[in-house]
Formats: sequence, structure tokens, C-alpha cells
Amino acid sequence: MYRFYIGQDQIEEDQIHILDSDVNHIKNVLRLEPGDWLVACDGEGTDYVCRIQSLSQEEITLSIEKKQESGTELDTRITLFQGIPKKDKMEFIIQKAVELGAYEIVPVMMKRCVVKLSEAKKIQKKTERWQAIAEAAAKQCDRGMIPVVHTPVTMEQAFDMASSLEYNMIPYELQDGIQVSRQIVEEACSKESVGIFIGPEGGLEKEEVEKAMEIGAKPITLGKRILRTETAGMALLSIMMFQLQK
Repeated sequence: MYRFYIGQDQIEEDQIHILDSDVNHIKNVLRLEPGDWLVACDGEGTDYVCRIQSLSQEEITLSIEKKQESGTELDTRITLFQGIPKKDKMEFIIQKAVELGAYEIVPVMMKRCVVKLSEAKKIQKKTERWQAIAEAAAKQCDRGMIPVVHTPVTMEQAFDMASSLEYNMIPYELQDGIQVSRQIVEEACSKESVGIFIGPEGGLEKEEVEKAMEIGAKPITLGKRILRTETAGMALLSIMMFQLQK
């Protein structure tokens, strides 16, 4: 069934009102008609199984046939703190992180980041682009909510955000002890909120890892091979998704 995201203001008793660009998509791209089924998701974990009641140029009215939990969200809310990489790698990371169940993504300006974002307009434009990619990925993989992509922050700001989470991990290429790392990841999967810190192409500086440990982040290894920045976070997210999946 086709899936669309709606706001709470579009829900009215036993009806849902589809507006804006989704109207054209439903009518002219998907060519759906009255009586056809689709799913409207409120972006907060609830799905509304609906049938099309009426169509006009400005609005499509749906009749709610069933209300249910989306059932696609992980019990642990995972925040990915990603060191900003070069070129369009961040777009790939956001897309895959959303598919793998990340709750939110925080681009972080770390010491070894090659990309330097300074102009407010450029930052806003980048963030809007990244959020659109997250929304498209959420639709594609039937997420019950659209993960938030935050405006880029400094490492210090990221640590402040991570301090409010129940548990934090930081994969580090100089860390060893795979058995201990397995135990740490397993423990993380029992928490309500978890932060994952991933360095940029040049990796994390020792000072950054030490400061992360000061706020309680657990350093772990992901194995004997050094993973690229666009791979490391996905590897850990994949492990957690598999562990948390019901």
C-alpha cells in the first residue's frame, strides 16, 4: 500500500485531508481513485489505513478504516553523531542511517573534518537538503516517524546533546577488545536512548575520544579492519538494528 506522511492538523475525527504536493502525486502519478487504499502516517508512530473518499484539485479526503502502530521503530532511540565528511557522503550516510532505524542524525564539525561550514545560508540550505533526504528515505522504508537531521554542531555541543542520552558509544580505530565491545553494544541495546559518535575521513583525534569518555561514552572496536566514515556508523547501526528487531 502507498504511504504518505501527514500532520495532526490533517486528521479530523474519522477523516484525513491530504493537501499540497501529495494531491498531485496521488492523482496524476499514482492515478489512484475513490475506493483505493493507502496508509497515512502521522510521523509519530501511528498509521491510519484509509480509503480514498473524494478527490479534487486542491484536496483529497480519506476515510479512516483502521488505526494501528507503525511497528517499524526500534525500542532504542539511536542518535548518530556524524563527523561531516567530504562531498556528498553525508547524503548517503543520512539515507542509510534512516533505513537502519536511527532516531536522529547530528552532523558534527570535528577537528579532522575537511569541510568547513561557516555561512548561515549555506548551513541552512545543506540542512534542508539533508532533511528532505531523511524524509524520502523514511517513506521508502516505511518508517513510523521521520528522523530529524539537526543543524551542524560543534563537538562540544554534540557532547552536551549526548549527555542527555542514557548511553553513548564511540568506535575508535585504536581501541581493541572485541569481546568487551560486544558486551558494550549488547548493553546499549537495553537502553532507551543511545548516542553513536563517528569520526570524519581522518578519524577522531585522541583528545576527542578522551573528552567523549569524560561524559561516559564507551570506546569500542568494530574489528581489525579500519572502516570508512560512511561505513563505520552503518556497521554499528546494522548490528543494533538486528539485535533490537522483534
